[in-house]
Amino acid sequence: MKIELGFGSGVQAVEIPDKNLAGVLTPNPVDYALTGADEVARALAEPIGTPRLKEIVKPGEKIAIVTSDITRPMPTYTVMPLLLDELYAAGVKKEDITLVFALGSHRPHTEEERRHLAGDRAFEEIKCVDGDRSDVVRVGVTSRGTPVDIVRTVAEADRRILLGNIEFHYFAGYSGGAKAIMPGVSTPEAIQSNHSRMVEEAAHAGRIAGNPVREDIEEAAAMVGADFILNVVLDEHKRIVKAVAGDMTLAHREGCRFLDQLYVKKIPERADIVLVSQGGAPKDLNLYQTQKALDNAKHAVKKGGIVILVGSCREGLGNARFEEWMTKSASPEAMITRIRSDFQLGGHKAAAIAMVLQNAEIYLVSEMEPEFVRSMFFTPYQSAQTALDDAFKKLGADASVIVMPYGGSTLPQEMN
Repeated sequence: MKIELGFGSGVQAVEIPDKNLAGVLTPNPVDYALTGADEVARALAEPIGTPRLKEIVKPGEKIAIVTSDITRPMPTYTVMPLLLDELYAAGVKKEDITLVFALGSHRPHTEEERRHLAGDRAFEEIKCVDGDRSDVVRVGVTSRGTPVDIVRTVAEADRRILLGNIEFHYFAGYSGGAKAIMPGVSTPEAIQSNHSRMVEEAAHAGRIAGNPVREDIEEAAAMVGADFILNVVLDEHKRIVKAVAGDMTLAHREGCRFLDQLYVKKIPERADIVLVSQGGAPKDLNLYQTQKALDNAKHAVKKGGIVILVGSCREGLGNARFEEWMTKSASPEAMITRIRSDFQLGGHKAAAIAMVLQNAEIYLVSEMEPEFVRSMFFTPYQSAQTALDDAFKKLGADASVIVMPYGGSTLPQEMN
């Protein structure tokens, strides 16, 4: 079979003998009754595990709405008009509502960015502010020792409403839900404590039960309290195809189940070789972005196998700290040891790559210089076909192959 994989603005073509091909994993077809604002309106009218929002809030209460920052694809501007109408219907005044952008560890926004995220109507009607990590309230400490220090505007509100989009998260299981609180409006110290558990085996994409990162997040958020959530699932075109509203846990889990229907790919067993791409530009502009496809691919490769990661990376690594960790570490194991005590954004992606390298070799097909690629513990290639041919030479002519043309959007899962 001849398969084309996105590579920058072009493709990389490979020919795989039919006898070796164990599967080509692409997103599942799902029918949508409603999309966009219509689907959001439906979710608000049919909350899961709570009354309607307009029956929860009361006139005179201070309302904090927590939403994602500029690094996330959450279309806050689409949901805010509907959310505001619901609050106003309950008699809540505009001056009692604050939209708080959850920065986590990221930089503050410009005024233009806040307006873009909120949408013109919300930006002009209510307060729209970045979470101020220098002004927090100590709510408590989780059973795992994570300090629950929360941005004051959120901690002292009478009601908290959490927004977000649900997608797979490579160590918290899924995004959305309680993540608006932790790490969204938490402190760097709290994030360090929580995220340092990413190296534990149970902290991986698609897992909630027993996931130490997700369980710590939800314990922290429960201590703070959330009255209502509104989460969305986006398709590959960033269109809202599912919305869930209501209870912080029950509604979130319903959204996760829908995401699984879209993007979980059941496989009978892992393959010797996994050929994976982010799908081309702009998703493979740098290694920082391409890493997401690699992290999903790790769930499809056998221990001792080979992942062939296909990504242009024409702009290099994409993050200075990530580059420092990837090129200056003595070994993959050194990165994993370091992240336990020194969690750093950028470094966390290096540690995630290091964890893949513990179990499989990585052949990187990119536009980066071969010696530079070798310095990061990868084997460099310019051609996916050459990489595949070499993988067969190493693992044998009967080696099985799984192909993931849209690696960032497909999560392999072994059948039980």
